[in-house]
Amino acid sequence: MVRVRQLCKSFGNLALLRSVSFEIQRGELVAVVGPSGAGKSTLLHVLGGLQPADSGQIEWDGVLIHTLSGNRLADFRNRRLGFVFQQALLLPEFTAEENLLMPALIAGMDSKTAKARALELAQQLGVAERLSHRPSELSGGEQQRFAVARALMNRPDLIMADEPSGNLDQQQAEELHGLFRELRDRNGQTFLVVTHSLPLARQADRVLQLRDGHITEVDPNG
Repeated sequence: MVRVRQLCKSFGNLALLRSVSFEIQRGELVAVVGPSGAGKSTLLHVLGGLQPADSGQIEWDGVLIHTLSGNRLADFRNRRLGFVFQQALLLPEFTAEENLLMPALIAGMDSKTAKARALELAQQLGVAERLSHRPSELSGGEQQRFAVARALMNRPDLIMADEPSGNLDQQQAEELHGLFRELRDRNGQTFLVVTHSLPLARQADRVLQLRDGHITEVDPNG
């Protein structure tokens, strides 16, 4: 589904990505691990079109994202990618349901269909009874479940998650990790997850280690 070839990204004299190449197959749960400051978040941002690469190629089902810009790139991200960050980033002035509806409405989905989709996802993720609540009224685990639901609203090809359990306690983190596996198994959802969590990495189909600007595949149980 995704082919990355010779990807390079530097900030000044600091080279975070040095000719990085790998592939992601549809329906995989892939973890990216590595030391702090190795460039894991930068890799996700470049893959998702949030930051430009210095050189290299990223191909999504035949689409070269470095050839997209402006509205075309924004539309690609909205329709084909879902992002989950360490912070849930739910807008505090809106209810959980309203937060879920935003990406769908931006994509042009009609309100009735969007609300049905939001309810469907909230039910799948076990937070349907919290749809009318504002983020300040939700637990950290509930907020992250709504963040995952928001990422899934437009049925994206890939969910990109950056330390999604970093702010959760152990039980909430385990529940979130289990949710990713469930979505992968039930819906064939594809995930690329940056994590420091060894338990999450061990649950992935493949583990990629980013170190000194290079990516290698490693044994998650090694």
